[in-house]
Amino acid sequence: MKIRRFYGKDMRDALNQVKEELGGDAVIMSNKKVAEGIEIVAAYDKEPVKKAGERQSSPAPGANVAPLRGRQQPASARTAKAQATPSLSEIIGDSGPDSLRALLEKQNKQAESASAQAQPQKVAQATTVSPAVAPKQHDDKGMDDIRQELQSLRNVLEFQVSGLLKQERQQSRPLHSYLIDQLQRLGITSSLAEQVVSYAPPNCEQRDAWKFLLKLLMNRLHTSNNEILTQGGVVALVGPTGTGKTTTIAKLAAQYARQHGHQQVALITTDSYRIAAYEQLATYGKIIGCNVKKASNAEELSDLLYQFRNKGLVLVDTAGFGQRDARLIKQLDTLSESSCANIKHYLVLAANAQHQVMEHTLKTYRQISLQGCIFTKLDECYSLGEAISLAVEHKLPVGYLTDGQKVPEDIKVADGKYLISCAARLYKQYASVPTRTQQVANSAVSL
Repeated sequence: MKIRRFYGKDMRDALNQVKEELGGDAVIMSNKKVAEGIEIVAAYDKEPVKKAGERQSSPAPGANVAPLRGRQQPASARTAKAQATPSLSEIIGDSGPDSLRALLEKQNKQAESASAQAQPQKVAQATTVSPAVAPKQHDDKGMDDIRQELQSLRNVLEFQVSGLLKQERQQSRPLHSYLIDQLQRLGITSSLAEQVVSYAPPNCEQRDAWKFLLKLLMNRLHTSNNEILTQGGVVALVGPTGTGKTTTIAKLAAQYARQHGHQQVALITTDSYRIAAYEQLATYGKIIGCNVKKASNAEELSDLLYQFRNKGLVLVDTAGFGQRDARLIKQLDTLSESSCANIKHYLVLAANAQHQVMEHTLKTYRQISLQGCIFTKLDECYSLGEAISLAVEHKLPVGYLTDGQKVPEDIKVADGKYLISCAARLYKQYASVPTRTQQVANSAVSL
């Protein structure tokens, strides 16, 4: 079986290309949206059919009757046929290009008829145009049915094509397949795994290739080199609720106070939504011995930043909102309006979150300029590949890592080698526990 890819501006154009090149017996393996339009992966067992110009001038007289006769077969024959791999002709059914062309001609005739009857007077227009709507709605419903059938077949065949491609890859490039599988078990996304494995040196041992890939991932991880504690300034920690922003601020403030003195640190909270948010930060401030203030809007924040202009480090704690919370936009606007103070924004993410959740969070908070990110809750992770994938794919510098609740001990300056080592250690420790990516795949298979 051979596999080919086709690109079209829409589904109809791509299907026509497949039928033109491979014939009606081609098997549609998958389809997806790409920048050029639609990509279809099709497979065939024989040589492609000839171009349209090389075909016979006209089909056999009974060609259009064949599908109707097929429907009159016994139930046992239809059942056996349904269990076979669907061909392109079966996917688009009896409504092939000729039927679609007839449908378009029918719609054009209806539109011309409605336009001709609409000219005499406005009352007649309402009575003549309305009957033409029903056939159009019926035609649209037919197209919707075709789309739904194609989508259903796509969902079924996606598993078939993934298994087929994986089997072909294992046979042709066993080392390549092994490395991709290992990276995905580490929690690395499939797209990043394939990209990284493409740089692996050929004809080398599995052990050496694996070390090479881990080192490559380590080099592609960007870090901020302890910028907060060495350079100071105004730093705001942003992110969803429950990621540990307040505790992380307390850890950073305590670390800075140890090095430069508690008089050089100030804390500000803009969280006026969470109960006892200010009291929690004030408790940390009392332990550290630094000033703690509350800002309810952009004007108050600007005033406090001016008041603390001589401090070495000012840390701003923000309220945690979900990506869909309307109050998040208000908070981001507050931080943007205070941009005159040159605030550095760090996104705080829980390393044990799903990759898709982190992706949406990053997309939302990139409305403001992000200096980097901080990964928390490393002590609660079964894999770190999802967090590593996010940082590498988006070239997002990692500033700090937290792995516990102790203040100020449980915080480390981010280091690519340390992060990759932790990921490899977690993989060995929890090798029998499926990663989130595998859990999603297993759930899909069970459905």
